[in-house]
Amino acid sequence: MTASEAGDLTDDRVLLGRTSTAERVADILRNRVAEGYFPPGTRLSEEGIAGALGVSRNTLREAFRLLSHERLLVHELNRGVFVRVLAVDDVDDIHRTRRLVECAVVRGLGRPPYALGALADAVAVGERAALAGDWAGVSTANIRFHRELVALAGSARTDELMRGVLAELRLAFHGVDDPRALHEPFLARNREILDALRGGDRTTAERLLVRYLDDSRDQVAAAYTGTADAPPGRRD
Repeated sequence: MTASEAGDLTDDRVLLGRTSTAERVADILRNRVAEGYFPPGTRLSEEGIAGALGVSRNTLREAFRLLSHERLLVHELNRGVFVRVLAVDDVDDIHRTRRLVECAVVRGLGRPPYALGALADAVAVGERAALAGDWAGVSTANIRFHRELVALAGSARTDELMRGVLAELRLAFHGVDDPRALHEPFLARNREILDALRGGDRTTAERLLVRYLDDSRDQVAAAYTGTADAPPGRRD
């Protein structure tokens, strides 16, 4: 990570408010990972990030520790802290967790109508990004779609759980050589799930979601074939 890249984090200082904490720093870095700002294998500079955010190195190290527990970062002795490079087993586990949580959210929705404004916005943003050929933007919109889907449960605990899972998912996307081939087919499937929920049909929405997640797992895992023995912090 270059000094200029770390400098871009100065825009995030406002998120720290008056009470700068390791948890808030971890939130910022987690979001940056989820947005693809820090790709897998990136070495995170203590000096650069601490300076950009205006926090102490001790605070930053605690944030690193929190994100290491979430399996987003890894500390390599005498080398530093890196964004994790995932293996195929990680991809399987991520999708297994998503299937358990996301499908349970849809199944547990109450009577319609549902508050689908944020979900619809995520679909529209993804479609606009695709028209512009911005496949990184499509990836970010796709992550947002699933975050907003989980948010329909109205559970802060579920939201917190899925923030880390979806950030890991973004790391998994970096293992795919052709992002368009991965993301483009799911744009229409996002809209199908949205339309089912708009019609109050939870059963159809869950059925579509199960197939969606299984297909996503198969596609991403296929891209990781032969990388399972890569080091956890970087791929040589």
